[in-house]
Amino acid sequence: MEINQIEDNKSWISRGWWLILLIALGLIAPYVISEFYLLILGEALIMSLFALSFNLLFGTMGQLPFGQAAFYGLGGYGMAILLTKFQVNFWLSFAAGIGISALLGLLVGLFCVRLRGIYFSILTLAFGQLIFVIIYKWHDFTGGDDGIQGVFPPEFLKDPMSYYYFILLIFCLSAFILWRITHSPFGYTLKAMRENSERTEFLGIPIARYQLIAFVISAAFTGLAGALWAPFYRSVAPSTLMWIKSGEPVMATILGGAGLFFGPVLGTFLITFIHAYLLGFTHFWPIIMGTLILIIIFLLPGGILGFIKEKLENRRNRNQQAQAQG
Repeated sequence: MEINQIEDNKSWISRGWWLILLIALGLIAPYVISEFYLLILGEALIMSLFALSFNLLFGTMGQLPFGQAAFYGLGGYGMAILLTKFQVNFWLSFAAGIGISALLGLLVGLFCVRLRGIYFSILTLAFGQLIFVIIYKWHDFTGGDDGIQGVFPPEFLKDPMSYYYFILLIFCLSAFILWRITHSPFGYTLKAMRENSERTEFLGIPIARYQLIAFVISAAFTGLAGALWAPFYRSVAPSTLMWIKSGEPVMATILGGAGLFFGPVLGTFLITFIHAYLLGFTHFWPIIMGTLILIIIFLLPGGILGFIKEKLENRRNRNQQAQAQG
């Protein structure tokens, strides 16, 4: 028992050092990379937050949503409309974008949590496309296919480096909160529902209520990612709500590993940077990206991070067996 506790403590210390190292690299990145790659890094952080929010439903709760782009896009549109059309303060607009996504998550979730499996996925996709059509067709209010331009952050955040640090701060805080949620009694209940929802319900746990809460939390953090995106690129467009956008966190999560908290982050960084690199050489980058994802799905069904974790655990088990025999 004591040996296991010592091993767990070592694991936590090791994980903490890796996180500190990654945060340190994030802090010094603007001083060692070009402005172009700084923008790509900021994009990767925003999309990583999107993927982490998605994985709260997919990896933790065991439900696959196909309409997360609706919350992402509404987070951006909510703040963009308030900021440009009504001249509302940036921070109030930012908070309102998150609130709008959370409210929509509550409304949509009331219908979706009644279903399981593919029916849940299709219904989220239907709601997502419905919201996309409303945004796309309501030209007088949303700008239609032109979107909304001139979504500027405050003066002290207009510099690319300043806004990057703002994104990094929000991402770190959000990732910590989501990590705490997934490792709380609430998160463990979601995992129990993922493994066996019927047995969990037999224990007297109102699974529909838990799913609805998780749905709203996921929508709120997805809206936060969208609210970060709009000032980042100074605009927002209907493409942020399309079903194709909903597929990006799915691919990133599968690539990195849905079973591990930081799997979607690794997958997002790989997709974002490989895409940026390939785009400078060929217009056929979707074929290369699709081939890469297919290879990883067939060879590494647990994702890249899942494969690394499996190898490390096997190595530790062999070392423990060797020590026991010695």
